[in-house]
Amino acid sequence: MQTIGELLTVQAGRYGSKTLLIFKDQDISYEELNCAADRAAHELMAAGIKKGDRVAIVMANCPEFLYYFFGIMKAGAVVVPVNIALKQPEIEYILNDSQAAGLVIGSVFGQLGQELQGRCPAIRWLKPVAGDGAAGAGNGVRSSFVTCYNKLWPPFSSYQQVTNEDLTPFPSAEGANEDLAVLSHQNYLFDVAQFAPGLMTEADRFCCILPLFHVNAQVVTTLAPLFVGGSMILMDRFTPKEFFPALAKHKATAFSAVPSIYAVLLNLPDAQNYDLSSLRFCICGAAPMPVPVFEQFEKKFKAKILEGYGLSEGTCVSSVNPFGGTRKIGSIGLPLPDQPMKIVGDKDEELPAGQVGEIVVKGGNVMAGYFNNPQATAEVMRNGWLHTGDLGFKDQDGYFFIVGRKKEMIIRAGENIYPGEVETALYKHPAVAEAAVVGLPDPRWGEEVAAFIVLKEGQSATAKDIMTHCRSLIADYKCPKKIEFAAALPKTATGKIQKVKLREDYVKNR
Repeated sequence: MQTIGELLTVQAGRYGSKTLLIFKDQDISYEELNCAADRAAHELMAAGIKKGDRVAIVMANCPEFLYYFFGIMKAGAVVVPVNIALKQPEIEYILNDSQAAGLVIGSVFGQLGQELQGRCPAIRWLKPVAGDGAAGAGNGVRSSFVTCYNKLWPPFSSYQQVTNEDLTPFPSAEGANEDLAVLSHQNYLFDVAQFAPGLMTEADRFCCILPLFHVNAQVVTTLAPLFVGGSMILMDRFTPKEFFPALAKHKATAFSAVPSIYAVLLNLPDAQNYDLSSLRFCICGAAPMPVPVFEQFEKKFKAKILEGYGLSEGTCVSSVNPFGGTRKIGSIGLPLPDQPMKIVGDKDEELPAGQVGEIVVKGGNVMAGYFNNPQATAEVMRNGWLHTGDLGFKDQDGYFFIVGRKKEMIIRAGENIYPGEVETALYKHPAVAEAAVVGLPDPRWGEEVAAFIVLKEGQSATAKDIMTHCRSLIADYKCPKKIEFAAALPKTATGKIQKVKLREDYVKNR
């Protein structure tokens, strides 16, 4: 298979009426989703969208997102998924920077689509779409969209001029201040083929709680089940109260989440009231998982956590702890086949086992570069390796460990302090539900360690308690000197804690 559209077509022919997508009370089969994607492709081509045109999607999780996601690619166009948490000026930046010719936008955004079209001169096709995860969304999908339109349109296979899309790249955007990573169909298919077969089976039902605009949801919880002939359970958004009921109702066998979501789930009071016996494994990525959270979650829910590693520039997955082999708690596991990974120093020299440096990767999953930004591309793509900006080390067995981001590393009086190590100590305090550690400017030491903490419901602790606890576990110079308690920590749309915002807000308000 050369393209993502072809993957869906082939699997629809193979699995037919088997359920591919579960959304609320709907079961949508392989053939139904493929037919809906064909319909979307015809609609795009009839509107004048050509091969290579970029089409943005601004929608919450819903079946219609996937219809157009696959349909855009079947039409030979380029998908630009947009973070729905962004404000209008940020979305405008992405649309103008990508020169998007089309915009698919959820009707829940009201007049935003028309306003964006007026401010983005390249947009010549606007499609408001109902559904979009709103209350009652998706009712009557079969009658309104999934019905096969081949009676009205010729078969998609007749459009031979747009089916050879194997080199068509599509960018994915996490935010307006980040460059668009150009990822090809081959990047996606390579990564899925490396990751999915050894982990998932046709019997798996993978619950998707992360937003579909994010590469993790696209690869791990959409394309991977599709690749192996499994099913996906799509939630319109993550809400703690709805998560476990959905897992139990649909007998989910797996889900993927970031560490902060695991911390939230761990502290839900009624979580054990639901039958989660179908759950085979859980995947964690995007940030290092604090070992105490890891251990407590597995003990409580009897589900194996597989911690892995990847980034948008590497399509999604570069390493993972083996499901059937040795797992090392706190590790991001072993590199996937044909995806070399190593640790390098400041001069890009490879470092020996146990020494901290930057993680670099290469392979068929690595992006071509940043869209319209050769300078940023040259900074991260050096000597054939993608420089991730993550700091870590490799042990004697070849397992990799993350200690933090290069930009997040705290340098206090010349000593390197890795936030992840301090956070692990904080999570061992029985009253701590969530924790984030950042470096704050300090006139004497250069930077000082600060911890932002959310306490468990019904628990209490003072700053002095936290400091005393940390001093019993880590060196004094690593211990937080500033401790702030909060009702909640700011997070991205994927649930990742926004450390930059924590730091900026603290400095601004002091």
